[in-house]
Parts: sequence; C-alpha cells; structure tokens
Amino acid sequence: MRHRNNVDKLGMVRSHRKSVLANLATGLIMHEHLDTTLTKAKASQRFSERLITLARRGDLHARRIAFSRIRDKAAVTKLFDELGPRFKDRNGGYTRVLKLGPRQGDGAQMARIMLVESGE
Repeated sequence: MRHRNNVDKLGMVRSHRKSVLANLATGLIMHEHLDTTLTKAKASQRFSERLITLARRGDLHARRIAFSRIRDKAAVTKLFDELGPRFKDRNGGYTRVLKLGPRQGDGAQMARIMLVESGE
C-alpha cells in the first residue's frame, strides 16, 4: 500500500529522477531562477527548499549532506555562503513557482521556479 508516500515519480526510475532533481536544484542555486515543466518545478521546489534549510544550519555535517545530494562544489559553496545567510530569518518558503503557459512544441505546462527575495 502507498499510504502517505508522496514521491512524484516524474515517469523516471529512481536514479534518473535523483539526477534530474539534483541538476534542477544546481541550476536554481547558481542562476536563482529556472524554467521547466510545472511538475518538475514542483518536485524541484521540495528538493531545493530542503537544501536551503540545510544551508541555514551552516555546519560541516549539513554541508556534507548537501554535497551528497547535488554533487557540485560551486553550487554548495554558493548555497552555504550566500543563500543560507540570506534566508537566515525566513522560516521556509524560499522558492516560488509561477506558471508560464503551454510549451510551443508539445503543449506541456511550463513554469518558472525562482528564489524569493529575503525582504518579502
């Protein structure tokens, strides 16, 4: 039974899904906004918010956990040196998903995921 299991499988096997979410989170951290499909944006939002919460802790163990999830040294450095302190006083809700409309080629619902400003 699948009671209370909330994993959006995105039509992928586990290893591919982990890789896609890590790449989306890395892009979001490095560029602070990202355009993708709505379903991937929502899945990436959960993944990225957990990483930012780790960055708010700021200790070595949290940094190692974050690196094990996204495997990008530059992204982890930016996450802990810039984004963690920026969201220090915010209790969750670090990202926002905006719907953009259907994609031209296949009509997939597109969305932009972005980091919110710390003062909002």
